[in-house]
Amino acid sequence: MSKHPYIRWFEEIHKEDIPLVGGKGANLGELINGGVKVPPGFCVTAKAYSDFIEESNLDKYILESINGLDIDNNYQLQQTSAEIRSVIMDTDILEPIDKEIREAYAQFQRNLQVDDLYVAVRSSATAEDLPEASFAGQQDTYLEIEGVEEVIHHIKKCWASLWTARAIYYREQQDFNHFDVSLSAVVQKMVNSKKAGVLFTSNPINEDHNQMMINASWGLGESVVSGMVSPDEYIVDKRDNSVIEKHIATKNFLIVKNEKAVGTTKVAVKEFLGEDLVTEQCLTETEINQLSTDALRIEELYNSPQDIEWAIDTDTNELYILQARPITTLTKEEPNVIEEAQKETSRVSLVRGLPASPGTGSGKVRKIKDITEVSKVEEGDILVTIMTNPDMMPAMKKAAAVVTNEGGRTCHAAIVSREFGIPCIVGSNNATEVLSEGMEVTVDATRGVVYQGILEDKQEETKKAEPSAIEQINLHQLAPITGTKVYMNLGEPDLIGKYKDLPFDGIGLMRTEFIFTHLVGAHPMYLLKNGEEQFFIEKMAEGITKVAQDIYPKPIVVRLSDFRSNEFRGLKGGEEVEPIEANPMIGWRGVSRYISPEYEEGFRLECRAIKKVREEYGLINVWTMLPFVRTTWEVERVKEIMAEEGLKQDQQFKIWIMAEVPSVVFQAEDFAQLVDGFSIGSNDLTQLILGSDRDSGILNTMGYFDERNPAVKQAIKTLIHAAHKHDKTVSICGQGPSLYPEFTEFLIQEGIDSVSINPDTVADTRRLVASVEQRLILNSVRNSK
Repeated sequence: MSKHPYIRWFEEIHKEDIPLVGGKGANLGELINGGVKVPPGFCVTAKAYSDFIEESNLDKYILESINGLDIDNNYQLQQTSAEIRSVIMDTDILEPIDKEIREAYAQFQRNLQVDDLYVAVRSSATAEDLPEASFAGQQDTYLEIEGVEEVIHHIKKCWASLWTARAIYYREQQDFNHFDVSLSAVVQKMVNSKKAGVLFTSNPINEDHNQMMINASWGLGESVVSGMVSPDEYIVDKRDNSVIEKHIATKNFLIVKNEKAVGTTKVAVKEFLGEDLVTEQCLTETEINQLSTDALRIEELYNSPQDIEWAIDTDTNELYILQARPITTLTKEEPNVIEEAQKETSRVSLVRGLPASPGTGSGKVRKIKDITEVSKVEEGDILVTIMTNPDMMPAMKKAAAVVTNEGGRTCHAAIVSREFGIPCIVGSNNATEVLSEGMEVTVDATRGVVYQGILEDKQEETKKAEPSAIEQINLHQLAPITGTKVYMNLGEPDLIGKYKDLPFDGIGLMRTEFIFTHLVGAHPMYLLKNGEEQFFIEKMAEGITKVAQDIYPKPIVVRLSDFRSNEFRGLKGGEEVEPIEANPMIGWRGVSRYISPEYEEGFRLECRAIKKVREEYGLINVWTMLPFVRTTWEVERVKEIMAEEGLKQDQQFKIWIMAEVPSVVFQAEDFAQLVDGFSIGSNDLTQLILGSDRDSGILNTMGYFDERNPAVKQAIKTLIHAAHKHDKTVSICGQGPSLYPEFTEFLIQEGIDSVSINPDTVADTRRLVASVEQRLILNSVRNSK
């Protein structure tokens, strides 16, 4: 054993030493003593932290600070946290602790025979990484730290991170006594990794214990852990280490050592490694096999599924395990119905497509062509069609899963399914031909495969019956604070009850199309013709009010109707008044419809519904958005109509426009003087800039439809900067931020004011936005030195 009370080398540590060195430290000691190749290092024990807090009388100060703290008061929580951390950083470290750290660091240099030793300084809480409670992400990690002064400084930063707002709140929620949780700092040799990532020894998506999932990218693993890049993904069969599936991502960035300052920096892959490696597979088959073998060894060592961080050294090509901890998000293992079924019969794949909305659903196939067949779909059926449209939304709501021939990840079926939480596969090409009416199938929309027969896992039924995390806790309190607002998209008003506790700042896009099809069910001009205009106003107001009330006082931006003529024809009476257009996608839609004599009175009904919500119900958090804007003169005309209906633009009532036609980008400064804000419809904008049909499965598969295209990004950058010249807000409501972390990072760097994303990605996107903002602030501070 070490003769020093404040230092323990990894070789001196075992898994039972959690009270001394925390979960991370204990795991590293257990790994290295179990023969796993781990970068060497030492732990500054939890006793060092406790003695520092007690002997400096910080315990009394902290106790007084948190006594009576209302953790649901976010301002008070953040302020108290900042004050505690500041006092910890300003308090001198105790002389005996300082002495032992300096001696250990000097010994570490001698052991490795290096003068310029770079280390990682990681937080290891004494209650973290336990099967019953994960403290992952609550405290901080610092990479590429050199020199004993910086090491000591960052050890204190780790200690202080035990008192972040999220850590205080988490302990309160988990009923942990604040002073029963201590912290050890892990000081570990940095691996100069050329590739790194995370491995789960049980598939965290489908909880299949016979599969491993490996995520990999270039450079340091921070880029994968933080969500900065979309990593390569490998699904490995644990029985023979064979790769079942792999998805090779576009990896635009990597994290490397900052040669100009302490810590790390982000660089472009194409500039640092070469353009070829942006889309090249990270891991070789040999590396996958080695990584899988080591992971199985670690799982056997702990006798439980593990979440493992790993890296492959640039200089030696050796694989290192950086840390391992139990996977705490898996449900208890139950008999797998799919697995049992496979023992009796082969698992037959019928159709493959693009996974658009994750999940699994089983049922009987119901093939429909249009609105006339919507009634065929019953609760729990599998809806199969060429492509969905708004007429089919009532049927989609009943379906256990949706499968389409056409479409990409941004098509109607994909967007609505994600919003409804329905498993969905798009772009299958031949589903309507292969899947016969009434056939029993299982749709695995996480992997994009339709299987023959009912193979749904009973675990899915259990999950549906159990209260979700959203129902158990208020996610607002756990969510990080961001300068960039995170809004949510919504279409079906009834779903607000399911999503209202998600950590969003408002509704950035409420589509009215579902209200038209489901609540109203008839064409506005048809209702006017029959003297039923009040019915329309009441129903539209009812749908908007339901959402606005539940989220008040958060803003709700209602996008007024954006049906195309072919979609309007599907409403009752629509065939009498709607033309047949050769290309309705760029035809009579949006504002051009509102100001035309053929529809102006119908638009006025929409305005009256908005006015009713705001004035009669006092829901002044309701704003409006004008879709598919093409010219400034049409905006001027539509504002006149709205003012005549009592919707006059002012500080209380804001009018935004969709930026989805390139003309809005080219005349952004002119438009900025007419409206309060822009919402980038990246789906249509990408489609019109690239001339790529967003519903084309072929083009999606070939990579043509991509918001990350340089031309699209240049258009977005131009719009943001032009709008900000006139102090107008800019949001984005397309699928890009939900799908591509690097695209979100680009938006924040360019100064976007908000992002509006699907409910299923709200929590992840907020964490991503927070990490990007923090990194930008950190880089700014570093560059100013």
